[in-house]
Amino acid sequence: MTDDQGYGDLGVHGNDIIDTPHLDRFAGESLGMDRFYVNPLCAPTRASLMTGRYYLRTGILHTSRGAAKMFGDEITIAEVLGVAGYRTGIFGKWHLGDNYPMRPQDQGFEEVLVHRSGGIGQTPDTDGNYFEPILWRNGERVEAKGYCTDLFFDAALDFVREKDERPFFLYLATNVPHGPLEVSEGYSQPFEASGAESNTAKVYGMLKNLDENFGRLVGELENLSLQENTVVIFMTDNGPTKGRFNAGMRGAKGSVFEGGIRVPFYVRWPEQLEAGKRIDRIAAHIDVLPTLAKIAGAEIPDDLLLDGENLLPLWRGEILEAEWLERTLFTQHIKSIIQVPFQNATAFNQRHKLVSYANAANEARFATDVEDLDLALYDVESDFAETKDVSDSKPEVLAGLRRSYERWFKDMKETRGFQPGRIHLGTEFENPSHLCRYQDGHRPYGTDTEAIGWPVRVSENGRYNLVADIEGFEGAVFVFRWKGETARVRIASNRRSIEVDLAEGDGMLDVWFEDLIGNKTSNDFDVIVERLR
Repeated sequence: MTDDQGYGDLGVHGNDIIDTPHLDRFAGESLGMDRFYVNPLCAPTRASLMTGRYYLRTGILHTSRGAAKMFGDEITIAEVLGVAGYRTGIFGKWHLGDNYPMRPQDQGFEEVLVHRSGGIGQTPDTDGNYFEPILWRNGERVEAKGYCTDLFFDAALDFVREKDERPFFLYLATNVPHGPLEVSEGYSQPFEASGAESNTAKVYGMLKNLDENFGRLVGELENLSLQENTVVIFMTDNGPTKGRFNAGMRGAKGSVFEGGIRVPFYVRWPEQLEAGKRIDRIAAHIDVLPTLAKIAGAEIPDDLLLDGENLLPLWRGEILEAEWLERTLFTQHIKSIIQVPFQNATAFNQRHKLVSYANAANEARFATDVEDLDLALYDVESDFAETKDVSDSKPEVLAGLRRSYERWFKDMKETRGFQPGRIHLGTEFENPSHLCRYQDGHRPYGTDTEAIGWPVRVSENGRYNLVADIEGFEGAVFVFRWKGETARVRIASNRRSIEVDLAEGDGMLDVWFEDLIGNKTSNDFDVIVERLR
């Protein structure tokens, strides 16, 4: 799964500038789903892919500012397949939490090589870049050398080659072509010479490198005589950034129009699936877990509520497309922990699609006008570009999709109350813990409100050391708040840490500095928390 590669970022989808021969060949050798859907942004898609559940059930609400932390009790495809006897590995991007119990090694992956946060070079690992990335191998920090995509594929190939009697599950999630757009000129310059805009040329260069690496991977499966009985899926996490060819679809990354949520999906399994077959039934990321579990003969826990469907009968032709189940799919994208009904949302079935408040994702103070909802209805079978609102001529269809969406939103809210996952402090699995202000701290998006700390669980009563990860700070008083109780400690001017007693339980933890008369001088920094005893 690539990051920010849209439906139109493949030669096989009509892009006459991009150069993706290995992926184009793979598409021809695979079964393709022409209407496969994800979320408009990455972390929500990754949560649904990993769990088979709508992301709003999992603790993932957005991509940063405290909203990208999946609850550790979510069951992932890696855990399901691990119980079934598979060895499991992830290489690339996780973006579902950087602390225990939400890291990939806590969620079923035996072999891990990932970057933290939403991208390479982002907080907290700002000292990395695409050519010298800061990576994390099985929990240990690695200052790597080499282009990130090459490194992830190298690790994946080593994993495939490993001598082990167990079958394997490999999750290879690159961070390209997500920005920053860093790639050698040898890859980008030919596209710029062909007339592509500079940033687009860099994206296409990143994807050219990706395509070469993908060719290495599928070639190695053939070299190892594994191609016939290995299921290989290629997909992406959301639509492209604006300004690129997107096969005539409306919208891009962040949008609930087709261009933001409809992505390539190809699956090759020569032993079982017909090469070149195309399926037009709607499907989504939530369907991957139940489908792979069925293929692997893995049992899904009886008490695990899945939103996805097993696609295998459809893939194998055991059920005709015309007889496939009628279903409605949903998604929503709000840049906030606070979730509001109808804000930048969609509900759609095979033919019709409801879109509500499509341009409201960034509105921090959005309020639904229940008396006069901003709704549109499109017949996406005949109008995939979503150019004509047919709600006036089909009010009963609009009303039906609206009712379905309202039931879905209520169901999502009842699962966890739209609460993000909690970081666990002081455990044997991670001590100390790095609390990242940008990625994990609660900070309302699109407002001037400052961050208000981290939702955490203190594993047990004890003495903890809190270290402010900041240089050049000003403050004579170190302030910390836990479970609504605030304490102030006078410190030396060059000291950035204090020892405190924390009581076990769930709550909001926050720290900041003040001067001697109580003025806050700084709170925009990360914190290292270590249990001492």
